Amino acid sequence: MAIAVPHGHSPETKAVALKAFGNVVAAWGLPLSEAAALADMSDSTWKRAKKPGYTGDLTHDQMLRLSAVIGIYKALKLYFSDPLADQWIRMPNSGPLFSGARPIDTMIEGGLPQFLTVRSYLDALRGGL
Repeated sequence: MAIAVPHGHSPETKAVALKAFGNVVAAWGLPLSEAAALADMSDSTWKRAKKPGYTGDLTHDQMLRLSAVIGIYKALKLYFSDPLADQWIRMPNSGPLFSGARPIDTMIEGGLPQFLTVRSYLDALRGGL
């Protein structure tokens, strides 16, 4: 299933997405390298992008990644209580989707398709499916 994404993102949309993503990775306690990998950026680009006023471009894939991470964060907050909601992404998971790996590692390795799979998995849990 393809996801339709409008071409071009306003500077305001980009700024809001980067700020929200930055807040999520901070809440999750991710090191710079993992946050950058999730956003599909180099460490140095993520250092610049997380500062207000970043003027660099983001690809459609990067915007989808930021959006998916924000959605995963919201789903975790709805499904789990704190502090598990913020720790889950970094905890080894024995479920079939993760095979003992940390969800964050599967997302970095699997790219956007895995982001969307994790999001669907959490939505299914939340829905009781």
